[in-house]
Amino acid sequence: MKTVATTKEQGSKNSVWKNIRSMKEFSVLVILLVLVVFISVLSPAFLTVTNLRTTAIGFSCNAIIAIAMTLALVSGGFDLSVGSVLGLSAVCVVVLTNNGWSIWMACIVGILVGIFCGSINGLLIGYLNLNAFITTLGMQQMARGIVYVLTNGGSIGLQDAPGVKAFRVIGSGSVGKFPLLFLVCLVFVVIGDILVRRSGVARNVFFVGSNEKTAMLSGINTRLVKTMVYVLTGALSGLAGVLTASRFGTATSSTGSGVEMTVISAAVIGGVSLTGGKGTVAGAVLGVVLMSVISNILVILNVSVHWQNFITGAILILAIIFDALSNRKKN
Repeated sequence: MKTVATTKEQGSKNSVWKNIRSMKEFSVLVILLVLVVFISVLSPAFLTVTNLRTTAIGFSCNAIIAIAMTLALVSGGFDLSVGSVLGLSAVCVVVLTNNGWSIWMACIVGILVGIFCGSINGLLIGYLNLNAFITTLGMQQMARGIVYVLTNGGSIGLQDAPGVKAFRVIGSGSVGKFPLLFLVCLVFVVIGDILVRRSGVARNVFFVGSNEKTAMLSGINTRLVKTMVYVLTGALSGLAGVLTASRFGTATSSTGSGVEMTVISAAVIGGVSLTGGKGTVAGAVLGVVLMSVISNILVILNVSVHWQNFITGAILILAIIFDALSNRKKN
């Protein structure tokens, strides 16, 4: 009896370990740890408090956007406008504050700007059934155009006003040795991951992404689901813009440029499928962290910025190839 029980227990442990290894998040975590060990051997500067703090602050806003991008990809779409919406929200915060608005009211407007942009995307994609690529690309260009108009192609600094110092603490302050911006990001990521894994609303997003027609026949309002996904994407992009303004205390015409590609690449690396219906917030955020660590390693190794862009693009292509092969194997 003992032998049978021991065998069953061992089999159960092996099954659990097999499930853990099959998780995409586990693979990304292993790669991340290997990279950390590798660069730590080459350069002791990597594991310094200053570098780790800078890295954590650097990926925090992208991680927040990755929460919503996960849902967009899971629903079978994606959002190319997140970087420009982030930039527009940051510029709005700075411009309104410099023109006498309360900094906190300007922050609310910044988030509302993101929600507005996301709502337009959602209505066009969800209710008019327009192509997500074309729609969000158009929004990307419009938002970036407004950013250029407001900044006149340059940069605008946040002037000193009541509440501005407190606002700047969010982006540059610390709680102990942990950056406050990172802690804010961590709260959103944990809540987002729990909701995506357990809430009924998120389950509907997975159904829509897996098979929209079946989801519609089962009674799910697919149009509303898709619309709300893009509203959330806009809202979190707006929030990321507010936090970016807090971090830098300035807004430029290029604020947020390229964020969409970084976040989509990170999400795919973290196991979110481009064909929809599969992915987790934890995986996408781990992908963001991995991309940030790779970027940090390239800086430490004095790799040219141009080659950094090339490597980021190559990682995206490899992630897409891996995703396609995984789906083909599954089918």
